[in-house]
Amino acid sequence: MAETTTPTGLPKGFRSAEQGWPELHRIPRPPHRVPLLGDVLGSNRRTPLQDSMRHARRLGPIFRRNAFGKEFVFVWGADLVADLADEARFAKHVGLGVANLRPVAGDGLFTAYNHEPNWQLAHDVLAPGFNREAMARYHTMMLAVAERLTDHWDRAAGAGRTVDVPGNMTRLTLETIARTGFGHDFGSFERSRPHPFVTAMVGTLAYAQRQNSVPAPLAPLLLRGASRRNAADIVHLNRIVDDVVRARRAAGGSGEGDLLDRMLDTAHPESGERLSPENVRRQVITFLIAGHETTSGALSFALHHLSRHPDVAARARAEVDRVWGSAAAPDYEQVARLRYVRRVLDESLRLWPTAPAFAREARADTVLAGEHPMRQGAWTLVLTPMLHRDPGVWGPDAERFDPDRFDAPAVRSRPPHTFKPFGTGARACIGRQFALHEATLVLGLLLRRYELRPDPDYRLRVTERLTLMPEGLRLRPERRTARPSGASNAAGTPGPAGAPSAHRRPVRGTGE
Repeated sequence: MAETTTPTGLPKGFRSAEQGWPELHRIPRPPHRVPLLGDVLGSNRRTPLQDSMRHARRLGPIFRRNAFGKEFVFVWGADLVADLADEARFAKHVGLGVANLRPVAGDGLFTAYNHEPNWQLAHDVLAPGFNREAMARYHTMMLAVAERLTDHWDRAAGAGRTVDVPGNMTRLTLETIARTGFGHDFGSFERSRPHPFVTAMVGTLAYAQRQNSVPAPLAPLLLRGASRRNAADIVHLNRIVDDVVRARRAAGGSGEGDLLDRMLDTAHPESGERLSPENVRRQVITFLIAGHETTSGALSFALHHLSRHPDVAARARAEVDRVWGSAAAPDYEQVARLRYVRRVLDESLRLWPTAPAFAREARADTVLAGEHPMRQGAWTLVLTPMLHRDPGVWGPDAERFDPDRFDAPAVRSRPPHTFKPFGTGARACIGRQFALHEATLVLGLLLRRYELRPDPDYRLRVTERLTLMPEGLRLRPERRTARPSGASNAAGTPGPAGAPSAHRRPVRGTGE
């Protein structure tokens, strides 16, 4: 499975915990272990994260599980995670499902091993693509894509239909990262089915997770068909990305300094190195997947909570009306002023961080939190949803949705490293400010325009494919009737409720 992330002095391949934790016996484990199979009783291969959360509640802030003879250590206690955040002693570990994505993403930013030079090269070249000036440029394109979403929701509202929230948010966020980062339009809202990129991406994520649910010696047999489909998905992803890059090269640029321009034309400011063509492909795939999959999940969870908490939705909507006022469309700075809307987003990410785990490994022999010895290369998986539910930090009502947990005094009162939806340290998500701005903008636009009516019979179900997403979530949008004087009815068009935008593009499908 995963190659070690440390280049020297360690064995290759997956490292079972007994190799790196000298006092592993002191760490609790589930009581009913089956020979050869391990701690599989009551487990569901489709919900490994939620299974681990159930074990965490019973076993405490550090525990271990065995799967097919391989031992894993999980951590979620706030004091333990704070210690793991020490960059001098711990680093990112690429293992489990993340390493399984390397056939498609290689040494891209998310899947690179620490010793691979292209990680630092790409990070230094691309980081300016997320500065304030770049974000202000992206804002205009985000508004344009959001209007395509509201076009679709307006038709649903007019017909009294529900909308597929995760499906629509996936369309929105894919188009946003494709337009802003790579100058490409997938036409997602004009398709009756998801774009083939999304289908192939979901396939690769699901396959990466499934690889961890079967014994390694039996994987070639049990996953034979799935492996063929995954290989075809990778070929498809590569072909789509190669077409995007080829078109940009043929145009001689024209991305106005977007991420793809930086990948193709920008040299490292110190070394003068450039990204190789192969690494450009890997970085584009990384951004297209990571840049939309987690944000679509975050938006979907937030919309679920807003629909189930009308008092929270009313308060957030009042803030949008007050801050944006009669402006036809919000400017970049106005989005940052939606502080309560941002709290709604943060609270949704607390309960269901859409990238729900990250792994850390010891740079040298050390003792975790002064209690658990770890050898160099020993690693553990941080369960972010459980860290975000630690009652010692979040209180006995940690399962309750409450955006006021993120008002300024509450944030200041909490110790550091207790809220980690984007990972930690030098390898934390490079695009987190992009994702937060996009999600806050979209929530503001939807709250300004619609009342969100839930299905009273729906109960939240969470689907896992390395990332998390609400399953089967549908809402019925209703156009608001009472609006602030002169306020916009669309993402950027003022006018009476229901009036069409004069500049909207033709619609070539339902988008459902």
